[in-house]
Amino acid sequence: MKQLATPFTEYSEKYENIRLERDGGVLQVTVHTEGKSLVWTSTAHDELAYCFHDIACDRENKVVILTGTGSSFCSEIDFTSFNLGTPHDWDAIIFEGQRLLNNLLSIEVPVIAAVNGPVTNHPEIPVMSDIVLAAESASFQDGPHFPSGIVPGDGAHVVWPHVLGSNRGRYFLLTGQELDARTALDYGAVNEVLTEQELLPRAWELARGIAEKPLLARRYARKVLTRQLRRVMEADLGFGLAHEALAAIDLGMESEQ
Repeated sequence: MKQLATPFTEYSEKYENIRLERDGGVLQVTVHTEGKSLVWTSTAHDELAYCFHDIACDRENKVVILTGTGSSFCSEIDFTSFNLGTPHDWDAIIFEGQRLLNNLLSIEVPVIAAVNGPVTNHPEIPVMSDIVLAAESASFQDGPHFPSGIVPGDGAHVVWPHVLGSNRGRYFLLTGQELDARTALDYGAVNEVLTEQELLPRAWELARGIAEKPLLARRYARKVLTRQLRRVMEADLGFGLAHEALAAIDLGMESEQ
């Protein structure tokens, strides 16, 4: 049967903000901006959505490692790269925002996050992984939403109460709380805290062990273990994005007065 999915040789060179390397079926996905720590832009937002789709459709991928570059996973955002002024602008954001997290969940092999430093923009992405490793310098904060006067949408409203529990999750989102790596470990958002030098070797050690498991064990384990998150994401992701859009448009109108 002819395979219609995009082959690794094509999609591995496709993305400006994502470096893809595969060895023995273990795919390392490294986010970056010009080889340095990722700056969150509209391009990065959209690229991750399409890259996760390509990864999910490639059955040669046995395990995925998600990591960053430099001193942070993603601690800067370029708001000027986003068009957020009109309902039509937000329609595009809502479309891509749903694809971003749903396509991550559509990857049917285990995902390991190796969080190399602070992540204040879309910190829900790494903690959606099946195994979350963090460098000692890592920290987590939902910076661009409620601290900036916007509804915590973008899936943050789904993921953080799911990961931290309802009360801790709401507190995290409403106060702009920053979780250092050790606190994130205590709260269950992180599985291991390691030195920067230990981080990627440990991720690869775990990945190689998982890659040795039978194909269907790996794929079906991922499906079973993400089923609950898939259900709540399907129910509530678009709801949060729509209310985030209304709050953002309102904030923009207030600033113009």
